Parts: sequence; structure tokens; C-alpha cells
Amino acid sequence: MTTSRRRATLGIVERVADSKYTPAAPETITEIFGEQVFNDSVMKERLPEDIYQKLKKTMIERQPLDPGVAEVVASTMKNWALEHGATHFTHWFHPLTSRTAEKHDAFIVPKGNGQVIYQFSGNDLSQGEPDASSFPSGGIRQTFEARGYTAWDPTSPAFIRKTSLGATLCIPTAFCAYTGEALDKKTPLLRASEALSGSAVKMLKLLGSNNVTYVDTVVGLEQEYFLIDRNYYNLRPDLVSCGRTLFGAESYKGQSLDDHYFGNIRERVLNFMHDAEQKLYKLGIPVKTRHNEVAPGQYEIAPVFEAANLAIDHNMVIMEVMTDMAAKHGLKCLLHEKPFAGINGSGKHCNWSMVDSLGNNLLKPGDTPHENMQFIVILAAIVRAVDKYAPLLRLSVGLAGNDHRLGANEAPPAIISIFLGEALNSVVEAIIKGKKPGKTTNGTIELGTGILPAIPKDNTDRNRTSPFAFTGNRFEFRALGSSQNAASPVMALNTIVAESLDFIAEEIEAKTASGTDLAAAVNEVIQKVYSDHQRIIFNGDNYTAEWEEEAAKRGLPNLKSTVDATAALKDESTYDLYEKYKVLTRNEVDARYNIKLEKYILKHDIEFKATMDIAKTMIVPAAFKYQTEVARSIAALGSAPAEQKKLLDTLTAAIDATLKAIDTLKAMIEAAPEEDLMEHAIHYKEKAIPAMNEIRSNAETLELLVEDELWPMPKYREMLLLL
Repeated sequence: MTTSRRRATLGIVERVADSKYTPAAPETITEIFGEQVFNDSVMKERLPEDIYQKLKKTMIERQPLDPGVAEVVASTMKNWALEHGATHFTHWFHPLTSRTAEKHDAFIVPKGNGQVIYQFSGNDLSQGEPDASSFPSGGIRQTFEARGYTAWDPTSPAFIRKTSLGATLCIPTAFCAYTGEALDKKTPLLRASEALSGSAVKMLKLLGSNNVTYVDTVVGLEQEYFLIDRNYYNLRPDLVSCGRTLFGAESYKGQSLDDHYFGNIRERVLNFMHDAEQKLYKLGIPVKTRHNEVAPGQYEIAPVFEAANLAIDHNMVIMEVMTDMAAKHGLKCLLHEKPFAGINGSGKHCNWSMVDSLGNNLLKPGDTPHENMQFIVILAAIVRAVDKYAPLLRLSVGLAGNDHRLGANEAPPAIISIFLGEALNSVVEAIIKGKKPGKTTNGTIELGTGILPAIPKDNTDRNRTSPFAFTGNRFEFRALGSSQNAASPVMALNTIVAESLDFIAEEIEAKTASGTDLAAAVNEVIQKVYSDHQRIIFNGDNYTAEWEEEAAKRGLPNLKSTVDATAALKDESTYDLYEKYKVLTRNEVDARYNIKLEKYILKHDIEFKATMDIAKTMIVPAAFKYQTEVARSIAALGSAPAEQKKLLDTLTAAIDATLKAIDTLKAMIEAAPEEDLMEHAIHYKEKAIPAMNEIRSNAETLELLVEDELWPMPKYREMLLLL
């Protein structure tokens, strides 16, 4: 084993604690929860009653904030932040990258006599002006056009981020160009949420629910991630630069025994989880679940459901806190969708539902879903939306990292379909046939012993192979990648469901206007909707080759890569949809098309360069050293046995194949048509990526041949199993 690998392994074995970091002492969750958040209870306690009520009305009705109210809120927020040790504030936003962004400003302003005072105005709170020149814009603006604006989002509370040397007030904001076009992920999400609320309220009133004033989208995001020792991470230039391993023979253990899943959490990992959770509780994030995931070194954290916008803000904070806390524990948190080949990758399952202003979950069917007209109509709208706009949903989870995961045996395939379960599917089939559905009951699961109680059954089992599965009172969109911002998938989902609700409402209204009673009109419309879109419903195993064949017969799109899916943004129906609901303008759609392809190309550029560099400067030199040793040993024998000569021949062939593959990849990169983004991306997908994979394949052959002492990087068996 090389000196650096040996040193890294010894560091784990000896488990030397980081003397610069002291783990947090346990604190009572109910006492610390939300203490660093300018939440509703803080506002109610500190703001004058009339100001508080005006602010709440703004938050609920999504109306612009009165400048006078903003001044009082800003002053109160500043005083609260100063009490928490804050010296700076920042408008915290989600640019069109995979990260969040922030620019810090101190609270101070000069008095003119050599002194300063603390000041934070309503304008400081409501609007900021960060330099926007280097954020992705997709052609909306030129690099020299630096002006951008942030606008306070009062529906997501401000929070304090503390470090060992101070604290910063973070104000969630939207981010737009000087022209007013959205340069972020939050703005379209908020627009889509408002569109869905309007369409859902219209539908509910049509069906007789006249007291509902708005409908919120609620989301629960299950975040998967890997942890490895930071010493190993630092010795892997591919992980450092790309977030995933570009080389690595599979570990002979891997996940084959399934003994990591839900297994006992190691103490070192549990300490990390505890410290991360303590920070998240103080930030008002209701994390509830933690457990080992399927692959060795893989884990999951999941909070309780929240309003979509807040849940997505919180998920971005969760990823930031986990990354920071892992470093303090001598670990590296890997959020890439596929950091290791041959084992499960990581997703971010998005549990999505709709709740009205009265607190009713609109996707809760109850004991007799066939008698619940409202549920059946909303379900029909979702089925239609997912079928009609499947390419947009696939596109929303399209990113280079997720291409490695979707379709593998740990994630849903690239084919979008809906799982309803046996009970709901029987209701849908009965509706299509014009028959009255039979009564469905939950029933119980008998465990076969008097010691254990019977467990109430849901109306559906959970189909972990389905990309969009109904799970009792929500849909679970399982195709999201672990590193991505969930705003884009939720935005797409909200918009397409809004369109479907409006379509069905208009069809029902047309029939009632001609004299058909409401119940009959509803039955006629949803029968046709379910009949027209039944093809999207599939309750079987999505992983099988048979389903891929069946999906093709049904005419369902199979967009296997991000490049394939991105073309959906150029369809006229996409422009029409987003413009109709004022979610994205035509320019904003085009910008996202350009950015999606630019990211795909740039991420692969980094991977290509890293692959060639690591292969040429680390792997091939190690293989040459071993080749020399083997050749000398054979020469010393004079007449070596055939198997020993075969080893040398195999080694030599693998080195030669690796060098040839490097040349091929270099030629493929140089041959890329750079004038057109789509052609460039297609070339990379069809030519350059296979060449990169060929380098990896040959390098893995060498890894299994070269003497372990000479191999330059930590191996899978070390990174995944030693912690």
C-alpha cells in the first residue's frame, strides 16, 4: 500500500479526534427548535399587532409588502439578529446553479464623526443588488450587464447562520435580471405554486367546496448521501473535482449481503448525524428520520412535510449543514447521484401533496375513495398531467449525475409512469368501463402470531421501482437526483397539474352549461380522462426489460439521458404551458434550455480532463512500475511458466489499451461541434462519454492486476467499508 493510503487508513484505525472541534452537547429539541429563525412566534411576540397582521396577510395572499410595514419588520429583525450575535446580513438565493448564493453586508453605516451605527432599512430587507454577471443566464443577459436584483420572500423565514467567529442574518430571496426575468429557481416555483392554487380553488368551488381560499403544495424531501473518511477523499482527485469516482474496481463485498440497509448506525456516523441535527433543529428544520441506506457508506435524512417553498429552502440548508458538519468530523459528505459504480446511487425522493386552506389533504382518499368525487377528479387531473407532460417531468430531473442512476437497479427508469396500487387501479378501471366501483377497504396485515398486533393496511403498497407512485395520501416522485435543487421538479409538477385541473374544470362546466347535472358531468369527463391517459398507469416492476418493451408499445417516451430530455423545452407546447400560467416567459424557457446543455457539457469537460490526467499521471505510471517488476521476475527465471508470461501480456495489453483510449477521448473532445449546444452535447453523449468509459474499463483491469502497494488511490473496499 502506498505511503499516503497507509497513512489515511491508519488515521481511521487510530480514530484520532479533530482537536479543533468539540461535538455538541445534547440539548432538548423542543427548547432549541427554531431558536435561530425569525419565525411566526418571534414576529408575533416582537412586532406591533397591526404590523404583524399586515405581514401575515401579505404572506398568505402573496401580495407586495407595504413599505411602512417593511421598515418596522426590518428594524425588529435587525434587533433580533444582533441579539443572536449577527454582524452581517445577506440575501440568500437560488441561482441557476446547483448551489445557493449569498453576498454579505455589515449592518453598520458611518455617522460622519468617525463612528458607526447599526442600521437595517426596509429597503435593505426587501431588495438587494448583487453583481449578477457570472451567474448562469442562458443568454438572457450579457456578462457585462452586471446588475441583478434580489427580492425578499416573506413566505420563507429569515434565519441566523452561526460560525465559531460570528453570525449572519440570512434572508431568503428571489433573484431576477435588470429586465425582471427570473435568474433563479425560487421565482418560477412561487409562480407555479400560485398557478396551482388558483386552479385547485376553482376546481374545489366547482365541486361544492366554497370556503377554500387557497391551496398549498406540501413537500417532504428524503435526502440520500454517502459518507467517507476525509483522508481518503483528499487522495481521490476525481472525487475532489467531480464529486464522483471516475475510476474504481467494484469492492468484492459491496452491498451484496444487504446488511447495511437499516443496520446499526456506526458511532462515528451517529455522532455526525447528532451534531448536524442539532444545528438543523435550531434552524427550524423538522428532521425526523435517519437511517442506513442500501449501499455501504450510504445514509438518509428526512424531515416532516412542509409547504413546498419552505421545504426546498430547508433542503438546501440541510445539504449545506451536512457538508460543513462532515468536515468537522473528519468525513466527506458526497451528494453526487452516483459517487461509486456498481452500488446504489443517491436520490432525493419528493413526496408531494396538496392541502387546502382548511387543512384538508386533497390526496387523502379516505376509506372509500370511489365515493370521494373530489379525490377522484384531482387524481384524474394528475394522471392526465403526468401522461401529457411526461417529457417535462423527465427533464426536471435531468442532470449529468442522474444519468448514471436513472434506470439502474436502485432508481426508477427514465420512463415516466404512475403507480396507483391495486385498490385505486380497480376504481380507475371501473370508471373507464362505466361501472360503479366496488367498495375498497384498507383491511389488515395479519402477522401470524398472537403476540404481534395486526397492522392496518394502506390502500396501496409502496412501489419503489415506480418514478411516480401513490403512497396513501401523496405521490412520491422518486426520480430526483440527490444533488439537485428540488424547485425545478416541483415547479414542473405544479404547473402541469394546474393545467389539467383547468382542462377538466372547463370540460365539466361545458357539460353543466348544456343542462347535464354536476355528478353526471363529472362522471363523463373523468371517464374520458382516465380512458385517454390510462397508458401512464403501471403497477408492476419498472426495472424489467419487459416493461421497457411494454412502454414502447404504449407510446410512452423513454428519454434515457439529459440530452434527450432537454429537447422537450423547445416544444411549442412547453412555451404555451409556461407562458399561459405565467411561470416562465419564452426567454426564460430558452435560457433554461441553454443552461441545461451548458452544464451538461461543462461537467463532462471537467470529467474528461480529470480522467485523462489521473490515467496518465497516476494509473499508467503505477502500472508501468508493476510491469517492470513482473518483467524482471520473468527475466530472472530464464524460462518462465506460461501463466506468468500471460500475466505480463495481459498487463501490457491493458496499459496499451488505456493509452489508446486516452488518445481516443482527446480526439473526441477536439472533434466536438462547439457552435451548437445541442449538437455539442449529443456528440459528448454518443462519442466522448463512451471513450471516457473505455479508459475506466481498462484502468479497472489494471487495478485488479497491479500490486496493491503500488496502486496510487484509495480503493472502493477502503472508502466504502472503513469508517
